[in-house]
Amino acid sequence: MSQAGGLRTGTPAGRWVLLTTVLGSGMVMIDGTVVNVALERIGDDFHAGFGGLQWTVNAYTLALASLILLGGSLGDRLGRRRIFLVGVVWFAVASLACGLAPDIGTLIAARALQGVGGALLTPGSLALISASFHGADRGAAVGAWSGLGGIAGAIGPFLGGFLVEWTWRAVFLINLPIAALVIVVALEHVPESRDTGSAPGLDVTGTVLAALGLGALTYSLTGLGSRGADPALLVTLAVGVLALVAFVAVERRSPHPLVPPALFRNAVFGAANGATLLIYGALGVVFFLLVLQLQTVSGFSPLAAGTSLLPLTAIMLLFSARAGALAGRIGPRLPMTVGPLVSACGLLLMLRIGADATWVTDVLPAVLVFGSGLTLTVSPLTATVLDAAPDRFAGSASGVNNAVARAAGLLSVAVIPGIAGIGGADYTQPATFAAGFHLAMVTSAGLLVAAALVSFVFVRRPVQVHENRIKVEECPHCGVTAPQVHPH
Repeated sequence: MSQAGGLRTGTPAGRWVLLTTVLGSGMVMIDGTVVNVALERIGDDFHAGFGGLQWTVNAYTLALASLILLGGSLGDRLGRRRIFLVGVVWFAVASLACGLAPDIGTLIAARALQGVGGALLTPGSLALISASFHGADRGAAVGAWSGLGGIAGAIGPFLGGFLVEWTWRAVFLINLPIAALVIVVALEHVPESRDTGSAPGLDVTGTVLAALGLGALTYSLTGLGSRGADPALLVTLAVGVLALVAFVAVERRSPHPLVPPALFRNAVFGAANGATLLIYGALGVVFFLLVLQLQTVSGFSPLAAGTSLLPLTAIMLLFSARAGALAGRIGPRLPMTVGPLVSACGLLLMLRIGADATWVTDVLPAVLVFGSGLTLTVSPLTATVLDAAPDRFAGSASGVNNAVARAAGLLSVAVIPGIAGIGGADYTQPATFAAGFHLAMVTSAGLLVAAALVSFVFVRRPVQVHENRIKVEECPHCGVTAPQVHPH
């Protein structure tokens, strides 16, 4: 077995580590992409209401957002390869449970278990690269991980559409052979590593409060959107808010916090995460509803709907590095202001996607404009988050930004469809769903405009390009490790 810390990217040992981490993170990314494509068939098969589809997405995202910081801490303390492999096995078993689910309730529970596996697996993939390579080889390895991960996200919609045409269960079962390959290669070729200087103990209290707060907020906000001001839901909402307030208090006093309070003493770091919350809140709703709109209202097949966003991924893969370089020259403020505004225009163009929509005249222009705005935004946003943090907190800063992005998507999927009047069996009624979709796109465009204002007012420091971070800034799905900018 290779030794950690001294691998070179051009050697067989280095290639094995890259293969393992790319396959592991790619499995999670592809899963997030393909599930949205499968939602319409899942709802039809189980006769599920719109709330069931929301929870099919949110159960996974809730577990992932709540536990991803703990997953990184566990890897640092107990061994990064060990926790990575636990995550892979857990994810595979949960995927099997999803693929065999007899009803929507079982599927939702299995999706939550998938999120736990993803929280153990996702931070470990990049941490293994960071621990296994050093110097210029680390930057090159992260760049390769980013690019190959982007390709995994790009093929996800096509693969999802193809599998759903056969059976939606295949989108989960496809994870099993990938996981088996990852396990075999990791055991044989990936070195173990851990952080011997990390503070002892784990922030279990903070983890529990974060999970309770996000869970209670998601449950109450989803229910309020469909059932109105139910007293039990209002109490649950209050519990969620109090739990998150308690989480902040605990983090300020913990000897080993999940979120180092020092990070938020930097106003730019707080502003960048505020912009992240708004941007990925909008993205979560768009990727959740657009594929349903294309299938339910426009009559696209799952394959056609799933591949409709491929131009967005292609734009980001081709031009995100250049956007990051531009921000390095002129600072992040202008790209982070203009980018969300351009994306907001793309969402307004999506109002043209209706019953008679065609891909060339209605979907493609909207996706191109939307993707161009994201390309301007994501790399400078990630670079700003990393630059605003002290070097010793670089990993924590990236983890916090990742968690914020996922929590934003979680809460927006819980709230905005209700605001737009989508619920019950509306996704099976084209006219009703189309009206809600249009209102949701306008609402999401408003979130992007708000993100542009936050960036314009508060993001002023130019990006300093650090040698060990440059490749991360080029990653089209890192502040999101992706939060995925790919349909999640």
